[in-house]
Amino acid sequence: MVKNNVQNKLVAVVRVRGRVNVRSDIAETMSRLSLKRVNNCTLIRVSDSYKGMLNKVSNHVAYGEISEDTLNKLLSKNELSFKASELIDGKQDLAALKEHMPFRLHPPRHGYKSIKLNYKQGGTLGYMGGEINNLISRMV
Repeated sequence: MVKNNVQNKLVAVVRVRGRVNVRSDIAETMSRLSLKRVNNCTLIRVSDSYKGMLNKVSNHVAYGEISEDTLNKLLSKNELSFKASELIDGKQDLAALKEHMPFRLHPPRHGYKSIKLNYKQGGTLGYMGGEINNLISRMV
């Protein structure tokens, strides 16, 4: 479940688990989030409908609020001329960035903690808060 009031915040969602033996409703939600493959990353601004989507796929993805430094690394890796501060503050719409998503990332250096356990249990899945920045910086 989405915790710590991420409503209207810019959230990075990274697909951690693969496509084999995934229920069809979860696979459809993943495709609506543009997460087609493992290590794909998308940016969303959380609304009520996105909260429900994140709750549904929380056993297959890692997500949390992205910082400005990490977003700058992600945008510069993909050679995009968007300003991270404007995206985070909401001055620039994510619709212009949608054609460049999902971002393809490398597997994280030193690996995932666990792809079967929730973050609170010592794994990588679900809501990570600010720790998503550490994961993405290891993947860029």
